[in-house]
Amino acid sequence: MSHNNHFPTTNNVSGSPSGRRIGVYICYCGGNISDYVDVEKVREAIASTEGVVVAKTTMFACSDAAQQEIIEDIQEYQLDGLVVASCSPKLHLFTFRGAAERAGLNPYQYVQVNLREQDSWAHTDDPQGATEKAIKLVAAGIAKAKLTRPLKPYRLETVKRTLIIGAGIAGLRAALALADLGIEVIIVEKESQAGGWVNKFASLYPHKKNGQQLISSLLYELYQRENITLYTGAQVVEKKGCVGDFEIKIKTSQETVTHNVGAIIVATGFENYQPHQGEFGYGQTSAVITLPEFKTLVESSREKGTLEFNGRPIQSLAYIYCVGSRQPAAEENAHTYCSRFCCNAAVHTALLVTEINSSIHQFHLYRDIRTYGKFETLYEDACRQGSVFIRFAENEPPQVIPENGQLKIKVKDLLTAGEELELATDLIVLVTGMVPRENSELVNLLKLPIGKDGFFNEIHPKLRPVETVIDGVFIAGTAQGPKNSAESTASSLAAAAKAAALLIKGYVELEPLIAFVDVERCQWCGLCAEACPYEAITKGSLGEREIAEINRALCKGCGGCVPVCPQDALHLEGYTDEQVQAMIEALATESS
Repeated sequence: MSHNNHFPTTNNVSGSPSGRRIGVYICYCGGNISDYVDVEKVREAIASTEGVVVAKTTMFACSDAAQQEIIEDIQEYQLDGLVVASCSPKLHLFTFRGAAERAGLNPYQYVQVNLREQDSWAHTDDPQGATEKAIKLVAAGIAKAKLTRPLKPYRLETVKRTLIIGAGIAGLRAALALADLGIEVIIVEKESQAGGWVNKFASLYPHKKNGQQLISSLLYELYQRENITLYTGAQVVEKKGCVGDFEIKIKTSQETVTHNVGAIIVATGFENYQPHQGEFGYGQTSAVITLPEFKTLVESSREKGTLEFNGRPIQSLAYIYCVGSRQPAAEENAHTYCSRFCCNAAVHTALLVTEINSSIHQFHLYRDIRTYGKFETLYEDACRQGSVFIRFAENEPPQVIPENGQLKIKVKDLLTAGEELELATDLIVLVTGMVPRENSELVNLLKLPIGKDGFFNEIHPKLRPVETVIDGVFIAGTAQGPKNSAESTASSLAAAAKAAALLIKGYVELEPLIAFVDVERCQWCGLCAEACPYEAITKGSLGEREIAEINRALCKGCGGCVPVCPQDALHLEGYTDEQVQAMIEALATESS
């Protein structure tokens, strides 16, 4: 199936604004907008604009009642254009598109104006200026709406097979969920053994399940299903195609195999923060170790009933929290985020130590304790069982001093009015956080978006938490950010549900708001192909002429190709030159 399509030239798509019937709805947003913008004044100012036949205000435009009113108005006034001035399109673009479609209006004749993030929240100190700006923004939205035209999504058939990259708990759980829905699954794991971090630990909090047994049970279930193929010691080396039909090459130790898949789930996991030389004494003495190393020690000691380090029984130990997390932004390659799971994991480990030997003194040196949700009980249990919690200031971290074969820690305790304490310990455990796994080759291959924290980035953390800007590519587990095993599993099931919804119906509909070529102007210079980050533009032909061709399935409508064309032959559907110019003119018009 060819994905290369030519759209009409701009002269044929702009249309005439005369005769348009536009409905405009301005949202109070429960005070988020109306506290700083005179919403009623905005409505009065634009109500007489040419083409506007209905202009209303509403407390919450996204509410069911308001949507129903919009639907009724579209039908009663026979509207052929809709403008909602409310919050960010990231939140409710599809909400209002859906309302338009239910009323019989083409959803691509809807325009959303952002009066919250781009106006009221940005100008809380200037209500008058914010109101004037709102009038201009809505006027620009109306100008754009007059030049919209009905569009249809591009439908593409899908292959009922999913690729999962990573065979940790997230990848395995997603694979089983998809297989049970009748979708074939290909799993690619870089390591020689599946299971990831969970397979390295015995007792997991808070349910005390054995991580190794948990992974074994998942692998047992996996091998019972004929529609799952697992490659270990392998990696994805090539990707072609687009959502619904990706062509993937997988390199194993023995061969390179090719599969066609309809969707991809990335569950590549995380790395544990590695302290630098001298950080809280790390590397200067063997008695300073990381939490994962200590957990391994504890697990191996539970059956023996004694906790020893370097052949000597441990009588006291100290945990230092937030190592590799919540670092000052001024530091090079700083991890400024909270890793979330670390507090829970450290406190849970302390409880395991108490089970081995309740006489061991345990000191927890922390900036803040975040045993969130139901995990608060772990913290309470540790307090009852003798763990001592000492809070230090961010700008006065503990000092680790090796002395005569022992370790001393100097710290000022905020809980005792800044009293300076000196602790002698046999072992120091650095409670290290999660950091992004190095995946540069995979990032370049799949064009994966990276957030400021270095983890893979979703479209929206609440509304589209496992989707990426690359259609058909989903993220799951700790590849997306710090999570515990239960949260990783929930994330993986969400990604599996999204992939299944994409593949089970047999086709996918793609946004029509993409680039198109004016074939009369194009002379193929290749600059547009160089500018495209998604490799959606290739050289084609029209008769004897070479021209640019757009792969509709790959184009994301970013517009990067439009300004580089010396012939002005590339345009963006929904953001044509006429529409942008009309919006600029509306913004530049003096208010009456």
